[in-house]
Amino acid sequence: MELQRGSYVAPPSIGLLIMGRKRPGFDPDWGADVATRIKAFLGTLPWVVHTPSDNIADDAELSRSVEYCRTQGATTLVVVQPTISDGRLAPLLARLWDKPIVLWATTEKQSGAMISANSLVGTHVMAATLRQLGQPLEFVYGHPDDPEAQSRLKQSVAAVHAAQNTCGRVLGLIGYHAPGFVDFHADPVFLNNELKSQLYHMSTPELIARVESFSTDEIAEDLRKLSELKIPLGEGFSQDASEELQMQARYYRAFTNIYAEERLDALAFRCWPDLPTVTGHWPYLALATLVSEGMPIAMEGDVDGAICSRIAESLGIGPVYLSDWLEHDRTTAAIWHTGAAPFQLCEPAGSPGAPRLGVQFNNRKPTVVEATIRAGMEVTLFRLWRFQDGYCMTALEGRSITPRRELMATNGLFETNEVDIRTWFEEMVQIGMPHHLCVVEGKHRDTLRRVARLMNAEFV
Repeated sequence: MELQRGSYVAPPSIGLLIMGRKRPGFDPDWGADVATRIKAFLGTLPWVVHTPSDNIADDAELSRSVEYCRTQGATTLVVVQPTISDGRLAPLLARLWDKPIVLWATTEKQSGAMISANSLVGTHVMAATLRQLGQPLEFVYGHPDDPEAQSRLKQSVAAVHAAQNTCGRVLGLIGYHAPGFVDFHADPVFLNNELKSQLYHMSTPELIARVESFSTDEIAEDLRKLSELKIPLGEGFSQDASEELQMQARYYRAFTNIYAEERLDALAFRCWPDLPTVTGHWPYLALATLVSEGMPIAMEGDVDGAICSRIAESLGIGPVYLSDWLEHDRTTAAIWHTGAAPFQLCEPAGSPGAPRLGVQFNNRKPTVVEATIRAGMEVTLFRLWRFQDGYCMTALEGRSITPRRELMATNGLFETNEVDIRTWFEEMVQIGMPHHLCVVEGKHRDTLRRVARLMNAEFV
């Protein structure tokens, strides 16, 4: 099963602002050495770094440097002052760059009686000023050679990048939320106010018309891609699954075309009851493939679920398995859904529970991907959602274990000893947590907490 991760969410691009001084002070040699080591460390990261100046010391140079970073496509500013800089530049920085930034304070030279840098004091002054002005930021402290500081810097860059990548976007919605799923309701005014993002809306009949309009030649490459996944066939399929795969290729082409043509940053669509009723086919093989390739896309009209997928892809922790919360006890929760999990999170091909094509458990129409979520992973369950006048986010760390019983569609079991799940779930229900949770591999609660803070979402 060969998958090529797409380029739906770009990686961070760093603009490094080295704040300096107009006249020498403290220990200039120490400051120069720290600046060199900062650039050396950033050069080891898998991200492009733009450094407009080695000494930003006045309004004109700061303005020029920020504009340079912007024109070079920097998504994340990392602001350092190896020796204390002019705190009066902080309000200008807030005006020039109104998105989240990373402030990195470095250490003193650990010899001699002289104060060598005052970097932490200067960065603290800047942070306090920026926060009082309403500027979202991440704060890192440590020497650029310190592995712990390096890890924190990478985490902060990813968090700032994800928060910025979630705001000022175009969010697509095809149709509406699934019948009765009011907890997914997307309000374009709320999305504009909270995320400065536009909700682009089109109808389900428009999607269906596009799905049915493609010629055989137009879907040939998509059909080849899906066929080469070589997912075994379950019950209810024709011998070669030609009809089923052709329809999935049509869905795949429709979603990718809409995403590209409308320049979307995330997409949600209403799947039931419309699509299988009209076309006779669920779109879940196409959806599982797109999620596996990195597209932020969600079923059942769950726009916030698609935003969660964009956050995960921006952090580099995707893909996301969008799961119902089926049942739970004190330590475990069944993470089950109707058959569109990313292949990377499923049991591997050839093993029990590996992906296979099936029919939907209820109306017995194709095509869903039956699979078991791979046991033995560290995983995080998280969710961003609207509650009253703002956004909330939660995240819960644990592990995936072997399910206690077989279930149709996508089946998995989450286990944690961090909380009593019964109590935790009741608390989340009281603040309106929707019934879709996002499952990603790895432990990411602290990083997601930082993203929530940068987005002005309450972390609960």
